Amino acid sequence: MARGDREKVSQAPAQVAEQPSDVRNVVVVGHAGSGKTTLVEALLAATSTISRAGTVAEGTTVTDHDPAAVKQQRSVALACAPLTHQGVKVNLLDTPGYADFVGELRAGLRAADAALFVVSAWDGMDAATATLWDECAAVGMPRAVAITRLDHPRADFDEAVALCQRVFGEEVQPLYLPMHGDDGQSVEGLIGLISQQVYDYSNGYPPQVRQPDAEHLPAIEESRGELIEGIIAESEDETLMDRYLAGEVIDPQVLIDDLEKAVARGHFHPVVPVCAETGVGLDALLELLTRAFPTPLEHPLPAVTSVDGSPRDALDCDPDGPLVAEVVKTTIDPYVGRVSLVRVFSGTLRPDTPVHVSGHGLAERGHPDHDADERVLHVYSPLGANLREVGKCVAGDICAVTKSTAAETGDTISGKDKPLLVAPWSMPEPLLPVAVVPKTRSDEDALAKNLAKLVAGDPTLRLERNPETHQLVLWCMGEAHADVVLDRLRAGGVDLSTEPAKVALREAFAAPAAGQGRHVKQSGGHGQYAVCAIQLEPLPRGTGIEFVDKIVGGAIPHNYIPSVEKGVRAQAEKGIVAGYPVVDFRVTLVDGKAHSVDSSDAAFQTAGSMALKDAAEKAQITLLEPVDEVVVTVPDTAVGAVMSDLSGRRGRVLGSASDPGGADRTQVRAEVPAVELLRYLVDLRSMTAGAGTFTREFARYEPMPSHLADQARKDHTPTR
Repeated sequence: MARGDREKVSQAPAQVAEQPSDVRNVVVVGHAGSGKTTLVEALLAATSTISRAGTVAEGTTVTDHDPAAVKQQRSVALACAPLTHQGVKVNLLDTPGYADFVGELRAGLRAADAALFVVSAWDGMDAATATLWDECAAVGMPRAVAITRLDHPRADFDEAVALCQRVFGEEVQPLYLPMHGDDGQSVEGLIGLISQQVYDYSNGYPPQVRQPDAEHLPAIEESRGELIEGIIAESEDETLMDRYLAGEVIDPQVLIDDLEKAVARGHFHPVVPVCAETGVGLDALLELLTRAFPTPLEHPLPAVTSVDGSPRDALDCDPDGPLVAEVVKTTIDPYVGRVSLVRVFSGTLRPDTPVHVSGHGLAERGHPDHDADERVLHVYSPLGANLREVGKCVAGDICAVTKSTAAETGDTISGKDKPLLVAPWSMPEPLLPVAVVPKTRSDEDALAKNLAKLVAGDPTLRLERNPETHQLVLWCMGEAHADVVLDRLRAGGVDLSTEPAKVALREAFAAPAAGQGRHVKQSGGHGQYAVCAIQLEPLPRGTGIEFVDKIVGGAIPHNYIPSVEKGVRAQAEKGIVAGYPVVDFRVTLVDGKAHSVDSSDAAFQTAGSMALKDAAEKAQITLLEPVDEVVVTVPDTAVGAVMSDLSGRRGRVLGSASDPGGADRTQVRAEVPAVELLRYLVDLRSMTAGAGTFTREFARYEPMPSHLADQARKDHTPTR
């Protein structure tokens, strides 16, 4: 955060929560452009956490402090912004809305106990938001909806509510209605459906409270009935509905109490209209966050085991319990160093405390299993990029620690005497490969150093050094994610370029052949004589390489026969016509010659290599390409286009079925050559407006079409 941005942050000390009941952890989610960051900024200003609200356009918001976010003018990373309202600390977790940064979203969901869905009043929501709602419902996470952008010329609150009810369900009901000004467009206040009062913001925030005008009464009567019936349907008082239908006037406080219980249980989802720029609805939203959303005591905690994987008792959100916390995000600050955002699940994290840091289960993502004892020197309350030192962080709260040498995203921080491991959260697989090429040797060293920092903080980034294509490949979540990663590498002093990623192919014999290897140096000298003859035949896919010895009469001494096999296998690993490994063939050693003085192990290895190349010159070599089985999940309306596209990628559609994880979605199974999937993620999102996802798994190798094989031979230089 720049100096000018820091000046707007209140110098008042950060509030320290004494008990879990004093905390609310809320993840703010929604599609890109829905107004999440602007809303968080307005809430911070409304509670005097900051002196004035910044803007996304100017790059001055608290949560979009990342240089990449300022450059792209959209959130690219998870950020924590705590505020205090009526004695309750609310940790707002602002998440990116773009699909490429879903790893940051997952981290936010892990740290939160409830979700605030932000929906724009003028451009609705995307399919990813609908899918996320279903995921939250599956785990019982409490949810509410803030409808933003009410000041937009094409804003339509009623349509936005109707959309939410169609997508999210009938349990979504507005608590307030927007009150328009004399121009019929601007929103100057809210009409409370439970209180039946008007909250007038025409003179600024906070609002003036008054009785509704006569023209407001019909709208109140219609919407209030639906809201009350929805609340009563979730009430624990089974007589309440009968009393209401009989005409009894229900005490508003009874309705509020039942509403708060239903929201905390995840059974009812209130809607609050909000205009961040004018302050309309901010107080109503703060009341909802602090009174209706659950405390950490009411949210189930993740499972824990010992570091060796043995089971342990379930956690309780107890400040006096054993210390168990999780690193939900790690960043590298150029001045502070490593900064870890930590959710404390059990116990209390205090400064100058010895802890154990454990990281397990992410080795395939570039995070080798690790365990280390460290000392937490300082504990901070993070406000975007600002770190405000505090004396403790109790169970249920979120804090930041710095200068850890081992902590990575997803790691567990626990007591040194009782190390534990929290079950990891689900992470999506990166599916877009980007090959990076450092310009100089010094850039290679800087690249290795900076990549280690990036991988430590981003489990959705996978690093692969491919020994066959000789490329360094970064597997990213999409083009925007790749742009951010590359920008951060360049900001770290790495001069690099990118090139298309290559797929590692295989070579195979298409027919039987015979070959001879003759390594004879006429000038004489020890170790310069070896001759061997082989017969070669292709084997079924996946068989591997077989070596058969049929030497008779001692034509090749027994101790040199393994040398021939070693030479054959070494050459097969290097490749013959395109530099890719040769697979699935049987070599039969049938004849050869040796010299009593001039033969050697090295000579027969060379002869074996030459024999394989000689056989290849006499038989056709086929290039094999990997074929993956993919499962593509898309909205029902996009199934036809996706199937047609898969066929155009030389894919074979195996079938389709309804997605068990969500309505109006279909899973398409197909087998597709891996070379056709290099950019498939980008194209799939384009076809489905960002709603399509897919998984892939290697199936087998198949012969490559001749015209593509010819091009592959030209593009790849064999390694001899």
